[in-house]
Amino acid sequence: MGPRERYREQVRDEVKQHAWEQIATAGVTALSLNAIAKQMGMSGPALYRYFASRDDLITALIRDAYRSLADTTRAAYDGGADLVGVAGAIREWALVDPHRYLLIYGTPVPGYQAPADTTAISDEVMTVLVEAAGDPATAVHRGLLFWTRLHGVLSLELAGHFAGMSLDPAALVTEEIGALAVRTGG
Repeated sequence: MGPRERYREQVRDEVKQHAWEQIATAGVTALSLNAIAKQMGMSGPALYRYFASRDDLITALIRDAYRSLADTTRAAYDGGADLVGVAGAIREWALVDPHRYLLIYGTPVPGYQAPADTTAISDEVMTVLVEAAGDPATAVHRGLLFWTRLHGVLSLELAGHFAGMSLDPAALVTEEIGALAVRTGG
C-alpha cells in the first residue's frame, strides 16, 4: 500500500471514530458527515471523497462491527469455549461498546437499507454457534435458539431494564444458555 492509500485509510478511520462518538452521544439518526468534516477541519464536500454518503459511512460502521463480533466469537470458540463461553464472549463484546452492538442488533436506522453483502459477515457468528451446538441434525435450530435467547437478555441489559433489580446479568446469560444447552442436549 502506497502513501496515498495509507493516508486515505487513516482519514477513513478517523471519520469512523468521529462517527462512533456521534452515535454514542446522539444516536445513529443524528449522524452527520458535515459535522464530522467540521470536527476534522475539512469541508463537507472534501469528506465525501472518503465516504460517498451517510449510508456509505453507516455501511462501513456496520461491516466493522460485524467483523469485530465475528472475530470475537470465532476466537472464543477456537479457544475452547462451549456455547455458554461463546455467549459470555458475545456479551462482553457488547458491553465494551454497546453502540456498536445496538447499531447491528438494535432499532433499524430510518431510511437506511444495507447492501445485501453487508450482513454476510454476521453469518460467521451463526456458523460458530452452529459448530458449538454439536449434533449436525439439529445444530442450526439449536444455534438459532441460543442466538435468540442471548440477544433477548443482552438487549434488555443494554437498554437498562435490569437496573434496580438484584440481578447479575452475566449469571442470567449463563443460566439461560446453560439451561437451553441441557434442554437441547448441548
